[in-house]
Amino acid sequence: MTSIIQLTDRGLYCTAGDFYIDPWAPVERAIITHAHSDHARPGSTRYLTSSRGAPLVRERVGLDAIVDGLPLGEPLTTGAVKISLHPAGHILGSAQVRIEHGGEVCVISGDYKLAADPTCDPFEPVRCHTFVTESTFGLPIYRWRPAAEIVAAINAWWRANQDIGRTSVIYAYAVGKAEQVVAGLDPSIGPILVHGAVDRFLPHYREAGVTLPATERATSENAAGSRGRAIVVAPPSAAHTPWLKKFGPISTAMASGWMQIRGARRRRSLDAGFALSDHADWQGLLDAIAATAAQEIWVTHGYSTVLARWLSEHGLQTRVIKTAFEGELLEEVEPTGDSTLAAKVGES
Repeated sequence: MTSIIQLTDRGLYCTAGDFYIDPWAPVERAIITHAHSDHARPGSTRYLTSSRGAPLVRERVGLDAIVDGLPLGEPLTTGAVKISLHPAGHILGSAQVRIEHGGEVCVISGDYKLAADPTCDPFEPVRCHTFVTESTFGLPIYRWRPAAEIVAAINAWWRANQDIGRTSVIYAYAVGKAEQVVAGLDPSIGPILVHGAVDRFLPHYREAGVTLPATERATSENAAGSRGRAIVVAPPSAAHTPWLKKFGPISTAMASGWMQIRGARRRRSLDAGFALSDHADWQGLLDAIAATAAQEIWVTHGYSTVLARWLSEHGLQTRVIKTAFEGELLEEVEPTGDSTLAAKVGES
């Protein structure tokens, strides 16, 4: 088993470099893979993340926090350890952490996806001895359609709602997913309004050079003036709240990998569901792991037992590690009942 990192009560720790990766409690030195709240926690003394992701991480951990940016692919030596960050393809600035010590290489992937996404740098396979992978959608049933098809379906849904005089409201996690949705919207259809939680992060994407159509922060005035024509991008927490009343009659949808399961939409009383994810699907996980050529795989976040068992049966050393947070279980709220699904599909 790898000697580079160890699991502690504060998260993954590199003894030789004296730093933590995505710690879930305050530490002296933290390397952050990306700006989602289960990976970037406030309270640490100093943070290191990718240069492209630093503004988002600073928004997450506090504007007065010390957040250093490291260009992707640029090596950094600390003590006897060499560190570099490599694109994870998850959200803007998301990075895998490559750690080299004593001739051994370990890569902590954070969250990742292999599919192309105009809002972030594409996933870069990094060869290593040990690979720490997520497994948020680590069941064979999760296989994504091309993102372009999903985005086209969202635009078609928006047009159909206009035909019946309903404002379209689509729920998407405020960092990463909302920007992916906005990037694919066709502004010729109508106005694009966004919740304040989404509007907070859009400037960082635009400043990073990501092309996005024009948006407006939703107000009572522009909501009333665009009823039945606009699409509204909001976080899932806005569902079933008084904030929605300003838009008049609405049709609701969610953009999430969990929408792959038909019952997930029904449980949330949604009119539509779009399986658009910023995580790898089952085949993406297997392809990414194979590309690293790693023989030791640590599995975390999601259906870790199912994925670890499959990998073990195919000749790899595996270890399931439990974290204090569980990825999209926080970001998008996993539908209830999927534990039963895991038991059934895991046998296939």
